[in-house]
Amino acid sequence: MSVINPPIPDFLYLLNIYDFLRFDKERFMNITTAYIVTFIASFCILVIEIVAGRILAPFVGVSLYTWTSIIGVVLAGISIGAYLGGKLADRFPGRKTLGWILLLSGIATLSIPPVTNLVAGYKFPTFLMLRILIVTTITFFMPSSILGMISPVIIKLTVRNLEKVGNVVGKVYAFSTLGSIAGTFAAGFFLISWIGTRHIILVMGGILILTAVVWGSLFKKMKPAIGFLLLPPFLLAGVYNYGFKPRIDSYTEYYKESDYYTIKVRHTSNPDGEILQALILDNLTHSYVNLNNPLHLEYQYERIYSEILRWKFKKDSPFRSLTIGGGGYTFPRYMEVFYPKAGIDVVEIDPEITRVAYKYLGLPQDTGIRTYNEDGRWFVMNCNERYDLIFIDAYNDLSIPFHLTTKEFARLLNDIMNPDSILLTNIIDNFQKGSFLPSYIRTLAEVFGKGNIHVISVSNDFEKRGPSTYIILTVKGNIKIKDFEEYLKDSFGDEAISKVVPEKILNKFLEKEYSVVLRDDYAPVDNLIAPVFEERFGYNRKNR
Repeated sequence: MSVINPPIPDFLYLLNIYDFLRFDKERFMNITTAYIVTFIASFCILVIEIVAGRILAPFVGVSLYTWTSIIGVVLAGISIGAYLGGKLADRFPGRKTLGWILLLSGIATLSIPPVTNLVAGYKFPTFLMLRILIVTTITFFMPSSILGMISPVIIKLTVRNLEKVGNVVGKVYAFSTLGSIAGTFAAGFFLISWIGTRHIILVMGGILILTAVVWGSLFKKMKPAIGFLLLPPFLLAGVYNYGFKPRIDSYTEYYKESDYYTIKVRHTSNPDGEILQALILDNLTHSYVNLNNPLHLEYQYERIYSEILRWKFKKDSPFRSLTIGGGGYTFPRYMEVFYPKAGIDVVEIDPEITRVAYKYLGLPQDTGIRTYNEDGRWFVMNCNERYDLIFIDAYNDLSIPFHLTTKEFARLLNDIMNPDSILLTNIIDNFQKGSFLPSYIRTLAEVFGKGNIHVISVSNDFEKRGPSTYIILTVKGNIKIKDFEEYLKDSFGDEAISKVVPEKILNKFLEKEYSVVLRDDYAPVDNLIAPVFEERFGYNRKNR
């Protein structure tokens, strides 16, 4: 340890601490320091892995493909990094080697957000799984590889007695695992909702760079070390707006990353000039709300809901409804005004979305709508109510919660439905080549009966349309679809939004298209919806 003659200014006193942390033998590291550095590196890499899914969600969705790519790429990076790190440790066995690796890992981590912006939006001319894999590899492979080099170098610096190598290696890997566990829980339970994904990356990069300076022997004295630490903020200032700052324009009224989504509320308008509030979750617009008119329904599928309800219930009917997937609460607000005697329950998994609905989307504080912030299936499993009407509005074309699509879940829904009740499910698929739509119909038919499942489109040319919205109308009891068609003709004529797919065409569609019965132990919804996903990104299977 270096000796500093008195008098010692407070600032220079830190030199003693710095020299102690460096440990005076450049080719060795004390075991405590090894534990700390290993813990920090493993903590950072697991935080990055957890955050990766949220960073990619606006570009490639949250699906089995996304998480498979993330886990595979990160593990591949760690594996190759461990191999290269072992080579480096034998050839350059010194603390500076560790310092440079930590420094490079911090820089590579900081590159993740800007690289994501550059790469993730590009339409790679290949099929979906490979596209997601390419984006994930370009973004996360290099940081994972460099972080993977750290453990072999630490072991090389720590082992001095070959007779105790097993003990040392075991403890280093134990602290590595503890760091990984801590990083997993910290990111999933706290960090994402506290500071947001891109700022988490910024913090992890800063921690790795600081660790390199403190324990990497990059500088012999503390003054140049402090000077170096002042450099990254200046360099980051130039790219912060592009890589780390949320993309918020003047029309964005609210922005927050919750435990489930990146939530935005934006001011917008429709072609008729009506001012609307748009709720955007990740990168998809889920709802449009007219704050001054709760009866306004912007989406055509919501107008289909309206026509079905007007056929089924009178304005003073005291029915009970359940909506799974609250979103902007557009249709629950509509029902509360149009059907004042209706009992309305909404299950929305994200409590932040409910808070947004109250504050920004016109849901009144004295509303009679009852909200349950929990998983839809968990609610249904423990539900003691019985409903006349159930909406499932939790699917989209980028992510589908598979446990809300299965035969077992359909049975649970059947159990809480009154006689002569209906189930309405909003699905986005391609009637020409979709596989999820016919699979979902087959699954419901297993529970409710084939003749009780009907498909309603927003257009008569559904056989020629690309990806579009379809409402699956499932009836329990003696409700006849012909009665609904007659009601549409008598009440709306040619102006009716709902177009019932004829039974013959529906049967032909079910026979022609590939489909499976979705079960809890076999629900490949990500594979089934892949064609729609690909078409969303402008990929044509004919070009394969």
